[in-house]
Amino acid sequence: MPNTNTTRYTADEEFPDFSKHKNHMANCLTKEIYKRMRAVQTPSGFTIDNAIQTGVDNPGHPFIMTVGCVAGDEESYEVFADLFDPVIEARHNGYKKTDLHKTDIDPSHLKGGTNMDPKYVLSSRVRTGRSIRGLCLPPHSSRAERRKVEKISCEALAKLDGELKGSYYPLKGMTTEHQDRLIEEHFLFDKPVSPLLLASGMARDWPDARGIWHNDKKNFLVWVNEEDHLRVISMQAGGNINEVFTRWCKGLKLIETHMKENGYEYMWNEHLGYVLTCPSNLGTGVRAGVHIKIPLLSTQPKFDEALKKLRLQKRGTGGVDTASEGGIFDISNADRLGFSEVDLVQMVVDGVEFMIECEKKLEKGEKIDADIDGLKQK
Repeated sequence: MPNTNTTRYTADEEFPDFSKHKNHMANCLTKEIYKRMRAVQTPSGFTIDNAIQTGVDNPGHPFIMTVGCVAGDEESYEVFADLFDPVIEARHNGYKKTDLHKTDIDPSHLKGGTNMDPKYVLSSRVRTGRSIRGLCLPPHSSRAERRKVEKISCEALAKLDGELKGSYYPLKGMTTEHQDRLIEEHFLFDKPVSPLLLASGMARDWPDARGIWHNDKKNFLVWVNEEDHLRVISMQAGGNINEVFTRWCKGLKLIETHMKENGYEYMWNEHLGYVLTCPSNLGTGVRAGVHIKIPLLSTQPKFDEALKKLRLQKRGTGGVDTASEGGIFDISNADRLGFSEVDLVQMVVDGVEFMIECEKKLEKGEKIDADIDGLKQK
């Protein structure tokens, strides 16, 4: 809802208390910026107070620097650029407002990644988000817009054929048995419980117009109306991330091709790349990763140093804030914006191959400190 207090109270009276906050938004939002933007709205009525609410309600994360703001529509990043530009620069390693993003979803440009040792690489996955131009993003969408996103998406997905042919399953009315099966297969997304998402307004009217689509082979998956309009995921067991990426690229292109037949397209521009709800996912939105078993390497003092040099990040197999089990980690790219899709998947391929070689050396009782010292920051 638009801020109705812009004239009743001064900017100083309305300015949030950030004394205990540690997120990018709180670091970047000054009283001067807030005063300048507090009465401004995007064409759909999204305000600066809407944008920052998640960061106001959630001071920060003990281990991860959170963003603290979201976009309500494509125009948010331009209308509130005085806030979003410095947040983006802080979150994306100095990415300037004059920088241009490069997009590359041609899988033929990826080198290797076809046969990473399955003894170590248990599964591979590539995912991203996509937004449909002309419609508000989940924090600000109305019921009607959310249903329109679902309709547009389902019409496009229904045209996929061959290996991508599949079906859509709405969350509303889904049986318990079906839910349990999707949970077991790691497909299901449920109502958000994260305070970050709840404060952003993404869970309104749950589960209306939310659903899961997957192909018959169950290796290509699309979430509708979760944190973004679409979350597109390609995955399979083993270490052939090249095959996973190839299927992902094909699916992404075909979905937009079918959307364009009905007059719609993805949100994209030369500066931000693909436009998504959270500034952390701008650019490619890509998280390419593997579940890898490295019980020896992961206990080495220089493991985190190696990850930083390789521009990779680690999570437990259950996601953020979960512990590793049996030396198994979810390893993925740390960047989203400023690198192309191929660049990011290549970082994962090269980094995982390096980690496998280190693990093999440790199994033989050899040292790896020199190998890590020899890594150059990507």
